[in-house]
Amino acid sequence: MERMTRWFAPWLLMAVTLLSVQTAQARDLPDFTGLVKQAAPGVVNIATTSSVSASSGPYGQQDVPEIFRRFFGDQMPPMPGAPQGEEERKSLGSGFVIRKDGYILTNAHVVKDADEIMVRLNDRRELPAKLVGSDARTDVALLKVDADDLPTLKIGNSDDLEAGEWVAAIGSPFGFDHSVTAGIVSAINRTLPSETYVPFIQTDVAINPGNSGGPLFNLDGEVVGINSQIYTRSGGFMGLSFAVPISVAMNVADQLRTEGHVSRGWLGVVIQPVSKDLAESFGLDGTKGALVSDVSDDSPAQKAGLKAGDVILSADGSDIDDSTTLPRLIGQVAPGDEVSLQVMRGGDQRKVDVTVGDWPDQTAADGSPSSASSNDQTKLGIAISDLSDQEKQQLDIDNGALVRRVDPRGAAAAAGIQPGDVVVSFDQKAIDSADQLIDAVKQADGDRAIPVRIVRDGTSLFVALRLKVGD
Repeated sequence: MERMTRWFAPWLLMAVTLLSVQTAQARDLPDFTGLVKQAAPGVVNIATTSSVSASSGPYGQQDVPEIFRRFFGDQMPPMPGAPQGEEERKSLGSGFVIRKDGYILTNAHVVKDADEIMVRLNDRRELPAKLVGSDARTDVALLKVDADDLPTLKIGNSDDLEAGEWVAAIGSPFGFDHSVTAGIVSAINRTLPSETYVPFIQTDVAINPGNSGGPLFNLDGEVVGINSQIYTRSGGFMGLSFAVPISVAMNVADQLRTEGHVSRGWLGVVIQPVSKDLAESFGLDGTKGALVSDVSDDSPAQKAGLKAGDVILSADGSDIDDSTTLPRLIGQVAPGDEVSLQVMRGGDQRKVDVTVGDWPDQTAADGSPSSASSNDQTKLGIAISDLSDQEKQQLDIDNGALVRRVDPRGAAAAAGIQPGDVVVSFDQKAIDSADQLIDAVKQADGDRAIPVRIVRDGTSLFVALRLKVGD
């Protein structure tokens, strides 16, 4: 017995030590109970109803795979035997109160095309909401309900966030009201391929459908972001979620409330990334900067003397580490203000001062893009435009449609199509314009891979485009 005790004692001591360490570690983890009790009353559930065409598929619009909607938008091609007329589509999201007199923040995509918006408060009251305005570029929308003395959330400073910091989200995933999830900030200032105006906060907080528009909190119970997107291949959470910084969202909300629309800076240039070979050809030390491939006529950039071939290295002292950084920095400049650009031209650096203009395609207060919007010319999952004569000359190409932006969740991105590509043929037919490409996709057979020839950096190649999920 004494021998057994001597043998067992060290193991018992080790087990007790490990248990003590685990208990101490558990005590060091953050406790979100106080945060939730304080913040939950200001978080709301948002339900929308919209009328959609019932002829979008054999079983109605609601049964159409999401990838089709993202590729075609609302203009789904009719299928044989599809029911006609209209049907109601209902969706759920989250939001939070920012002013006692009934102003609520959420995502623009939560209330997009909604005919009716209902807000359910923490005390179970349900109130109809009016859309004050929305901004698709930042995915922010401002709602107003007829109520007074509502519980508001404390707004924090998203600029102070650091990677590794604990954060929590409250929302209504799959309709389950006031669900709480927590995690850490994985990265800050994340630029997504389809979103050039938002320096997203990346977290590993579990976000699912219904969480969109809900608040992201720091440990002080302050709102630091609006949960907006997830990266997923399954349709559910996979460890990557993205929030709009509250500093961006509040700026948009203030403009929507006071002006009815959002003004943001505009240069009037088409830019592209600086590859290794391009950097060498322009005499740059690295691949930083934004290469100007075209300058719009009568734009602020043209008036300031910017030219195709210029590489913009910084704006008002902020380095352009990647071409996607430039639109975000310029978008934060108020129209009419001057911005100082550091530009590489012909191997020499120079300063170019530009009086920033206002975007010519401002979004109206109801969230509907104006007819001048170049980014809404197509619902393909890519933003495209016709080639200008200057672009044709620069690219040494006679026909095609220029890809401006790519939705990373769409079929075009899955095929490998990138911003800056020129689509010159679709299904063995030459493409001469953006409209022709749109028509070709609408008429395409989605049951097979479609050969698409593109020109990228002067090189012609084919990609296989599949329009159906799971092919």
